[in-house]
Amino acid sequence: MISPEVIEEIKERCDIESIVSSYVTLKRAGSNLNGLCPFHSEKTPSFTVFPIASNFYCFGCGAGGDVITFIMKIEGLDYPGALEFLAKRAGIPLDLNGQGSNEGKRRARILSMNREAGRFFHKQLYEKAGIAGHTYLTQKRGLSDAVIKHFGLGFAPNDFGALTSYLSSLGYTRQEMTEGFLCGISRKTDKPYDYFRNRVIFPIIDVAGNLIAFGGRVMDDSTPKYLNTSDTPAFKKSKNLFALNFAKKRGAEHMILCEGYMDVIALHAAGFDNAVATLGTAITPEQARLLKRYTKKVFIAYDSDAAGQRAAERAFRLLAEVGVETKLLKMKGAKDPDEYLRKFGDVRFKNLMEEGKSRFDFTFDNVLARYDLQNSEDRIAAAKEMTNVLSGIVSGVERDVYTHKVADHLKLPFEALQRDVDRLMRKNRSETKKSEMRTIVRKTEGYQDRVNPDYIKNVKAAKAEEGVLGILLQFPELIPAAQKLLSCDDFCTEYGRIVYEALQQFYIDGKLEIGRLNEVLTEEQMGRVMRMKVARDGLLNNETVLHECANTLKMAKNKKEMDIYEIIDAKRRKQND
Repeated sequence: MISPEVIEEIKERCDIESIVSSYVTLKRAGSNLNGLCPFHSEKTPSFTVFPIASNFYCFGCGAGGDVITFIMKIEGLDYPGALEFLAKRAGIPLDLNGQGSNEGKRRARILSMNREAGRFFHKQLYEKAGIAGHTYLTQKRGLSDAVIKHFGLGFAPNDFGALTSYLSSLGYTRQEMTEGFLCGISRKTDKPYDYFRNRVIFPIIDVAGNLIAFGGRVMDDSTPKYLNTSDTPAFKKSKNLFALNFAKKRGAEHMILCEGYMDVIALHAAGFDNAVATLGTAITPEQARLLKRYTKKVFIAYDSDAAGQRAAERAFRLLAEVGVETKLLKMKGAKDPDEYLRKFGDVRFKNLMEEGKSRFDFTFDNVLARYDLQNSEDRIAAAKEMTNVLSGIVSGVERDVYTHKVADHLKLPFEALQRDVDRLMRKNRSETKKSEMRTIVRKTEGYQDRVNPDYIKNVKAAKAEEGVLGILLQFPELIPAAQKLLSCDDFCTEYGRIVYEALQQFYIDGKLEIGRLNEVLTEEQMGRVMRMKVARDGLLNNETVLHECANTLKMAKNKKEMDIYEIIDAKRRKQND
């Protein structure tokens, strides 16, 4: 569909260092670059970019590949879609003759349809059908027309076919409307009907400026209070944040994380234009990593009810895992930021941010509220709970300060509490080491290997074939020599055969188009390819070593390893003899 020459030009213009650094903060480490992995939560950087080789690998989660693989994984695109994405960024025209990726075309159609739906909803707000919505936003919620237009707010008429009829007139199909979560199909009549009806509408726009989804809110106490777009080819709610398209410009130092759309809009209207909100769900690991990409510090401004406090605890944990400093806003006298601003104003809210509570203070306050400190058993229970919290604090200075604070509040000897904390830390370290060792052993032995489940069947042969493939990935010019030594049938695992076949397929004119492996391998399989390549760094990789690995592979494959039952039987026979 796209010629190898064009693919190579795309990769040359889309330097992996510049592409990855737009998503990840990278620091120089010799000739390579390190950073926190965008694909899993970690505190210590294990994500490495190799500029010379034009690829990346995470030593923590195993993600790896070239710049195309990176975009596939981080943007949720297929291979052609990632090529289109990068080509657009590089300004390279692609002549696909209408043969673009199905996923790319579906995404483009839904984004186009969303833009039209957004215009429709916004227009309705200023027509007769939208009087109730306009009154709700301006009079009940106190929003100015300037704020309404800034966020593109709208209104969905109380009509089963208003939007679907309009979109149909523009040429959008019933399938596209259902796939974009703008209409459903009646079981009785088999006709489409509008999902959003009699609700004020909040458009959700991503950081690239695409209208990707909608949130709809009722204007009374009916349920459900909110109706949100489900995941579509253009939208993943776990990977986006409301108003991040605005907040990213002002939130480098800190952002305010809210639960609701109205909280964010009220904050922006009051001058706090670095506020964002999750999209109808509790914060996800992906959203925490997204915040890390744009800010250093997050103030959690969740509702003051029990559900909001539970959500705050989750936010504290996930944001701490990605290394974001976090504070909680305690909004006394109001249930959420919107109400707080209307009651007390923007100056009080700014002061509130200066009094933000740390995760420790938040947890300790909750513990103190649950126990009667005049009761000895309650004091012991509170001390035990806080000992668990203190043992998880990495910084020695921070832990010492907080241990003194707990001891003072609970009227306990500091030394006794400190001994309990140290004892628990030693126990946790021991258990962590054992758990890590068990994981390493199981990974080494190939158990629970989803990428290459055949590995465990013949470990020696599988290791030999990984050696062969690693050498070929390091030095593709040895592929012709390997073809004389091994056929695909000589490989003992299905995964090994697939990779070897792909290496031969994409070895063209003396050069390996490694990026094209994405055409036949999954993201996880590409990650394993990078692991095999990285594993050969610093080792001898020549034709002699290739011969040795090939011979080991052939011999090990022919000498099938015994399973555990065969080993037991063999031991029994030996004892009987």
